[in-house]
Amino acid sequence: MTVKMIAVDMDGTFLNSQQDYDRETFNQLYQQMKQQNVRFVVASGNQYYQLKSFFPEIAEELSFVAENGAYVVSEGKEIFTGEIDSNTIHEVLTILADFKEGHTILCGKNSAYVAETEPDSFVEHGEKYYYRLKKVSNLFEVKEDTLFKFALSFPVEQVGEVLEQLHQALGDKVIPVSSGHGDVDLIIPGIHKAHGLLQLQELWGIKNHEVAAFGDSGNDIEMLKHAGYSYAMSNGQPKVKVAAKEIILSNDEKGVLVKIAELLGN
Repeated sequence: MTVKMIAVDMDGTFLNSQQDYDRETFNQLYQQMKQQNVRFVVASGNQYYQLKSFFPEIAEELSFVAENGAYVVSEGKEIFTGEIDSNTIHEVLTILADFKEGHTILCGKNSAYVAETEPDSFVEHGEKYYYRLKKVSNLFEVKEDTLFKFALSFPVEQVGEVLEQLHQALGDKVIPVSSGHGDVDLIIPGIHKAHGLLQLQELWGIKNHEVAAFGDSGNDIEMLKHAGYSYAMSNGQPKVKVAAKEIILSNDEKGVLVKIAELLGN
């Protein structure tokens, strides 16, 4: 088997429940990846600036498919940036106003934005995933940025129902996907993690069957279907397990690192 690219989701996949990973083991594996010319790609719904912080020594060497594919950066260079036009942003914000239990972060290239009226608990939750998060008087005012995603939060038990309602309310303007916990992302149609990986594959001449991908949530499904080698975490959502070719140990059992070691021939 020849794997030339390894793409990992972060929350619930690469990261354990303490939002960390076994850095020593990973660093050893990363040195092996470099020796074997295997690219390591971080593919997450989270913000680029947050993702970089997990790899302080090597962030400038890595590639990031951030914001569910809307922002792709390789070795510090911007490869792809999606954009939602301002009319659609306004339409979606108007529709979201009817979802009383929901909270919204508007995500852009330079920063993410949250309304001042949101509760502090939600803003603190947002700051874990968005290192650049600005408070604004309302989200309709955000103009000086390239906007490409909505990050929503709902009570966990409502997510299934809310996904259905959002699908109906939004049509094909933006696509709702679950990203774990009570979080739902609204993404640009056709711009998902698999699309992001494809941008990098074209850059490096890597075929789909040479890609290994790891995930646990609804926003990983396209990526898992796209990759020749696809792994769902045992802690993953049921439909994610169906999309993957193999189910591996959970995120708290270092499932990704165990499998990467295997892929590298250890």
